[in-house]
Amino acid sequence: MDADGMIDRRRLRRKLGFWRIVALLVAAGAVLALTYASGWRPGRLAGPGPDQIARVEVTGLITEDRDRLELLEKLKTDPRVRAVIIRVNSPGGTTVGGETLFEAIRDLAAVKPVAAEVGTLAASAGYMVAMATDRVVAHQSSIVGSIGVIFQYVDASVLLGRIGVEVNAVKSSPLKAEPSPFAPAAPGAREMIGRLVNDSYDWFVRLVMERRGLPEEEARRLADGSVFTGSQGLNNKLVDALGGEREIRRWLESERGVPAGLEIEDREPEKDGWGLFGSARSALFGLFGLDPTATDLVEALTGSGGHLDGMVSLWQPPRH
Repeated sequence: MDADGMIDRRRLRRKLGFWRIVALLVAAGAVLALTYASGWRPGRLAGPGPDQIARVEVTGLITEDRDRLELLEKLKTDPRVRAVIIRVNSPGGTTVGGETLFEAIRDLAAVKPVAAEVGTLAASAGYMVAMATDRVVAHQSSIVGSIGVIFQYVDASVLLGRIGVEVNAVKSSPLKAEPSPFAPAAPGAREMIGRLVNDSYDWFVRLVMERRGLPEEEARRLADGSVFTGSQGLNNKLVDALGGEREIRRWLESERGVPAGLEIEDREPEKDGWGLFGSARSALFGLFGLDPTATDLVEALTGSGGHLDGMVSLWQPPRH
């Protein structure tokens, strides 16, 4: 074989080797994609593993979170999980977000012991989540309470008038889309919103009465929007004990029959998409000022990932 033939043969071999590697990588990616879609995650090949206490973090603004709700549903049937700790560090969020999480935790508590550890803050919908458990443990300097509901709206009509902008609307009835940020509230709008807020507030108070064993008069006294330290919350029966995970472990082992010495393992919601891709996506959305928690571009553009839509149970510290 002449020199040119040998060179051509080597080139052909290199090309074949390259495409073989590509084919192997594609096949490996397809296998990983299929196993990921079927529910496999790293660490699941070693069998069920030892019994444990699961810890679920509820932090930041509380909104409707399907992934977290699915996690709580899975913990109900996970044979390794003997108990669950809900660690709350939240100023609250949407009323519906708190309600759905409350109901999911009550469903879980019907099957397994569930306790709440309050970190720095469990206020408004955050406190709603904490009291859904069967044992609320706070630190002495934690902040709890702020039981109430708020509906806020903006009247930018004066500002728009100063810059010469007029927004008109044709409505089927006076209260449609009221209150509007483009004009003063129509007659009856505030009364309508007041009825809406009061109905949700009464529901919140009933939850406090039921979960904390308080008479209505006492529950309404505490539900004036006030916040309390963990120590004050204990005195007002909003908290069951002071401490942390050590106190929760004592309660689980001595009063709920959970075996001593179980490891506490953090359990997180499973997000759609690959971890690396999800991190890159969040960073990209954040770079352009979009919602980094959104799962796709449409959600990021509309702000639906972290947008507080509707009534809010949210503690807002005073600004000076």
